[in-house]
Amino acid sequence: MIGGQMFVIDQSRCIGCEACVHACAECGTHRGTSLIHLEPVDPGVSTQTAPMVCMHCEDPTCAKVCPADAIKQNEAGVVQSALKPRCIGCSNCVLACPFGVPRYFPEPDQMMKCDMCFDRTSQGLAPMCASVCPSEALWYGTPEEFAERRPGQLTNDFRFGNQDVRTHVATVVNDRNRGPLDVATMTVRERWQDDPFGLGAG
Repeated sequence: MIGGQMFVIDQSRCIGCEACVHACAECGTHRGTSLIHLEPVDPGVSTQTAPMVCMHCEDPTCAKVCPADAIKQNEAGVVQSALKPRCIGCSNCVLACPFGVPRYFPEPDQMMKCDMCFDRTSQGLAPMCASVCPSEALWYGTPEEFAERRPGQLTNDFRFGNQDVRTHVATVVNDRNRGPLDVATMTVRERWQDDPFGLGAG
C-alpha cells in the first residue's frame, strides 16, 4: 500500500473499453507508450477481456533474473521499469514474470512496465488507468473504502504451479480463505465473482 491506499484489479468487471490503455499512454513518464494491455479471457467463446498491469510482487522474479541488476523495487514495494543505463535488452524479465507483464521495447532499447504511476500514487492520486476506468475494474483506495462499497474479498496471494507469489496489487475473489489463487488450475468461474457489481444484493 502507498499512503494507506491500495491498487486493486477486478478482472470480472472489465468491459473492454480500453480507457485504461489510452490513459496509460498519456502518462508523462511513459513517453506515449501504454504499459497496460487487455487480454481476451476465453477467445472464441466470450468477448470478456481482462486488464493486465504489473502486480508488483513482494519478491519480484523479474528483478531476480536480471543479469544487469537493472530492475529495482522502491521502498513502497513498487517494482520499476529497467534502468535505461543498465538494461541490456536480454528479455529474461519478460520470460520470467509469472503474470506475463514486462515488455521489451526495441526503441528505447529497454524493458518498460507499469510502475503503478508512482509519480501520482506517491502524491495520493490514483494511477492513470484507475482514474478513468468506468467499471472500476481498476480501482485505487483504502481497504476500508473497498469493504464499504464493493462485493468480494481481496487477496494478494497467487500460485503458479509450485511457485507462490505475494503481490502489492490485490485482486478480488469470492472467498480468500480458499488460499492462494491458483492461476493454472482454477476455472474462470472459480476465479471471478458471479456478481461483481453487486446487482443481486439490492
